[in-house]
Amino acid sequence: MPADIPISLPRRLVARFAATDRLPWALLAAACFTMFTVSCNGTTRAPFLLDMARDLSVSVALVANLVAVSSIAWGITSMFAGAGSDRWGRRPFLLGGPLALAAASAGVANAGSFTSVATWVTLAGGSCGLFSGVIFAEVSARVPATQQGRALGWVMSGQSLTLLIGVPLAAWVGSWIGWRGVNFCISGAALITMASLFAVTARRADDTQAIGTRMPSLRTAMSRPVMRLLGMGICERICYGLIAVYYATFLQSTYALSLDMVALPLAVFAFGNIIGTVLGGQLADRLSDRLAIFAAAMLASGIAAIALFGWQPDAQTSVALGFGYVFFNAIARPSMMASLSNVPDHIRGTVMGLNVAANSIGWLGAAALGGWMIGSFGFVGFGPLTAAIAAIGAGLALYRRH
Repeated sequence: MPADIPISLPRRLVARFAATDRLPWALLAAACFTMFTVSCNGTTRAPFLLDMARDLSVSVALVANLVAVSSIAWGITSMFAGAGSDRWGRRPFLLGGPLALAAASAGVANAGSFTSVATWVTLAGGSCGLFSGVIFAEVSARVPATQQGRALGWVMSGQSLTLLIGVPLAAWVGSWIGWRGVNFCISGAALITMASLFAVTARRADDTQAIGTRMPSLRTAMSRPVMRLLGMGICERICYGLIAVYYATFLQSTYALSLDMVALPLAVFAFGNIIGTVLGGQLADRLSDRLAIFAAAMLASGIAAIALFGWQPDAQTSVALGFGYVFFNAIARPSMMASLSNVPDHIRGTVMGLNVAANSIGWLGAAALGGWMIGSFGFVGFGPLTAAIAAIGAGLALYRRH
């Protein structure tokens, strides 16, 4: 036992400190930046919808549909890339994916028509699918099972940093160099991602990932527990997407806020997402029942959603409720991801690829359900809708737990 640790300290706590020291922090930092980059690929387009529509001589709605096109391509390629990484190894996808994203983002920047932009955006989304799921498989394979919640929580925080830093930075830089220049910046970030992954995934001969002799079958990977976890993930992404996509519009329409006045509430929202993700990773490793954590967090987020969309005394209260909603929602995800990563290594890439595809379904579901709800009932219907989907996710988590 180290001399600076009191003998009276519980053995379990000592073991946790020792396990934390084994975390591959360089890999986690590179993986966090990876998720930041792939999230920037689509999210940073939001401030430039009007500029893109004007430049390309199309409607804003048509430009906004690029998100759905990119998401579909992302989900499709992630399934094949996940299975391919189990067959040929993860490193080709971790290096080839960012390189493809860099080329596609440069293509978006140079495109002269909407058709050309749509083609390159589709390729960019597909490029993100080549490595966004594989990086989760790589991280979960490199850390102990008791530390996977924390490690994956740090990786997922890269997505939150996109909202907190990436979008405001893109808007500021874009005011100088335009939306095309921002896409060149994303291309450069993708190249930095490739370089960082090249550095942290170099392996010794005795540390090389076992490569399968044939492509894993989806039937083998999609066991009943995995299917249930994927269903939980879809519910969680729908609940997150409903507020991530429509939160700014909700504040603007409810309190007549201008775009610049929404910046601070969006920063509070992103900060709540980061704190919840980090705390969720801690809870996933420190508490034994990860599915119960997911269920409790989803139910809490459902209650917060009912309050957020059903009670608006003032803007400050709504911002606080928005923080609470995304905080509880973010707590749930690391537990689900840590449970999903607890599969044999030879199918881990396939399972993580399926998870990214499920995420795409969740985002598309959020966009479709949110648009229908606004047209039919207004924002008042968002609370019950979100609470119902959160309850379904919690029910899947609690159903036949082992």
